[in-house]
Amino acid sequence: MEDSAVAALTEFAELERRLADPDVHTDPAVFRRITKRYAALSPTVTAYREWHRLTDDLATARELAVHDESFAKEVPDLAEQEGLAADRLRRLLLPRDPDDDRDAIVEVKAGEGGAESALFAGDLVRMYLRYAERRGWAVEVLDSTESDLGGYKDIRLGVQAPSAARPGEAPWARLKYEGGVHRVQRVPVTESQGRIHTSAAGVLVMPEVEDPEEVDLAPADLKVDVFRSSGPGGQSVNTTDSAVRITHLPTGLVVSCQNEKSQLQNKESALRVLRARLHQQAIDEQDAQASAQRRSQIRTVDRSERIRTYNFPENRIADHRTGFKAYNLDQVLDGDLDPVVQSATEADEAARLAGLAEGKS
Repeated sequence: MEDSAVAALTEFAELERRLADPDVHTDPAVFRRITKRYAALSPTVTAYREWHRLTDDLATARELAVHDESFAKEVPDLAEQEGLAADRLRRLLLPRDPDDDRDAIVEVKAGEGGAESALFAGDLVRMYLRYAERRGWAVEVLDSTESDLGGYKDIRLGVQAPSAARPGEAPWARLKYEGGVHRVQRVPVTESQGRIHTSAAGVLVMPEVEDPEEVDLAPADLKVDVFRSSGPGGQSVNTTDSAVRITHLPTGLVVSCQNEKSQLQNKESALRVLRARLHQQAIDEQDAQASAQRRSQIRTVDRSERIRTYNFPENRIADHRTGFKAYNLDQVLDGDLDPVVQSATEADEAARLAGLAEGKS
């Protein structure tokens, strides 16, 4: 732990030196990258200094306690504080997801259940919008297809923090555990007999790639098609070919966007999503090659897995991965998502700590 902490302190000092260099401030991309990393390391440096201070205080108290009983009384309290500080530092030194400082792209798709699934997808979108509002994030709709009865057949959202977020607080770090199948149990508005139905919607979350150079998109690898955008029922909502479909030929990935009236804006939105998907695909491939001990039990969850159930009659929400359960579904759907997200974060952290302990045994 000491070696890892010293390495963090060394990097932190180097970042401080670079931030004092006026030339760094002339390049917004470099400055943003350095400030993000500086903010990410700050809690670790603070925790190390606190742990180191308590370690010294505890050693001094034990040494003086041999000759002075008053110091002996301080030892148990200092030992407890030192243990808590060591645990906090140990958690902060766990290998972090390198994408945790990124913004996110969230896709929500209707699944089983037809119109009711689309309505539930709309509820999930509203939940994420309210959650983003509580956290001060900006959200833009990159593309959407509305359902005839309301809600969405599918929608893509770009979620961005206005400035460098604290470690673990950026959109990707908080929303990455939302990926998977979300199941709802309630009486649909189309149900005349009052029977409870079960339907589902799928959520996909990807870290956004800020620098286009991070993902190589050679023009020769892209097939770009334009067409007229359409609304509910398939009717045309635009008289020009403003909608854009981009096919990445090497992988077969296809992204289309039609929300904007400008073909150029739709193309830029489609490229943002395509970069995010390719970046996520690379992450998935790396995870598949990693050993079971090194992989997070939450982070690599199968997107086809039903991760959560929203039971309206009981006002209950349950996360099947972490065992979290609460009877405040109405509040969660209104954006009070932090306790649910925190349960996944803590389960992920516990799994990584256990894997680290197994690796040392």
